[in-house]
Amino acid sequence: MTPLLDDRVTGSLLGAAVGDALGGPVEGYSPEQIAERHGGRVTGIVGPWNGDAWRTARPLAPYHKGDGHVTDDTLMTHALIRVYEKVRDHLDAYAVAEHLVPELIGRPVWIPELEAEALPLQRVFLAEKWIVTRLHYGHADPREAGTGNIVNCGAAMYMAPVGLVNAADPAGAYAEALDIAGAHQSSYGREAAGVFAAAVAAACAPDATARSVVDTALSLAKDGTRAAIEAVTEAADGYRDFEPALAPLRRAVEPFDSVGPDYRAPSLDARRPSRTHAVEELPVALGMLLVGDGDYRRTVLGAVNYGRDCDSIATMAGALAGALHGAAAVPDDWAKRVAEASRLDLHAPASALAAMAHEVFARDTARRRAHEAAYARLTGAAR
Repeated sequence: MTPLLDDRVTGSLLGAAVGDALGGPVEGYSPEQIAERHGGRVTGIVGPWNGDAWRTARPLAPYHKGDGHVTDDTLMTHALIRVYEKVRDHLDAYAVAEHLVPELIGRPVWIPELEAEALPLQRVFLAEKWIVTRLHYGHADPREAGTGNIVNCGAAMYMAPVGLVNAADPAGAYAEALDIAGAHQSSYGREAAGVFAAAVAAACAPDATARSVVDTALSLAKDGTRAAIEAVTEAADGYRDFEPALAPLRRAVEPFDSVGPDYRAPSLDARRPSRTHAVEELPVALGMLLVGDGDYRRTVLGAVNYGRDCDSIATMAGALAGALHGAAAVPDDWAKRVAEASRLDLHAPASALAAMAHEVFARDTARRRAHEAAYARLTGAAR
């Protein structure tokens, strides 16, 4: 039975949060390091990389990554949903300034990795702190505030809600995400945000498949982002198990990835604007979606075991697989453990966003009919 919209919204957001929590404890490491640390591939929720020493062990301290804790990817996603609840319509860069910034600096939430209630600003990284610096302190034009920030997946990682509000309208999701992300990112970081939102929207189409999601992403992506997705998804063809696909996918994305082979020691050219580069996370997430043929468990575990920025890769991959198949695709034991460990109601944001998607669609329908009526009068079709 084809999942209905509300189910797809729940599956996507639940899938993103669970993928985030699974990837968090192994973020920054290579597939080989992950296998050595865990005695093989990660197959579910694992504890902190440094065990009980997580509070002081570098480079991760003071974050409690693991044990089912979500990271900033989910915190930002939920914050964006709250912005939709306030605006109750499509968003733009000004909504980031007027509503997302106050969410980051004025609304304490439970931060699982800090095991404390704090402002989201105290958890997000520098690329996200940039939003507050530029918009709250610098009073920059929201449409241009992302210019000058480092270029990474910081904007893309929380754009699933945009795709869900624009379900089955990838072009609309792409345009809206580009507008929103202009307040946060530029260059291929902004492009990745648009393409990821479009991919989520495409995954909500009634007859969507992993392949149709990738084809939609390719039809909209520009410059290095398109080239990277094409290279990685071509490399993914023929694999139905992530283990042999790990190295080929990394080789395929490497020419487009400015970070370099050592994820914790980026190259001098890392994260600078470029027409030829791409973030690594989105192409790999799409590649793993193909390898897993859209199956949630296979897709997300491939993303997790890829390493490097695997919490964001698994967030994106989980959002796509969850949107394809609905909430039942996300293993219930994983979802329950993540919700309990993170002290989050993972279903409430989904219910709120699903309601918003219906409301925005009704607004879009009214706007479209008004346009049709006006066009009919302009062309003499209305007599």
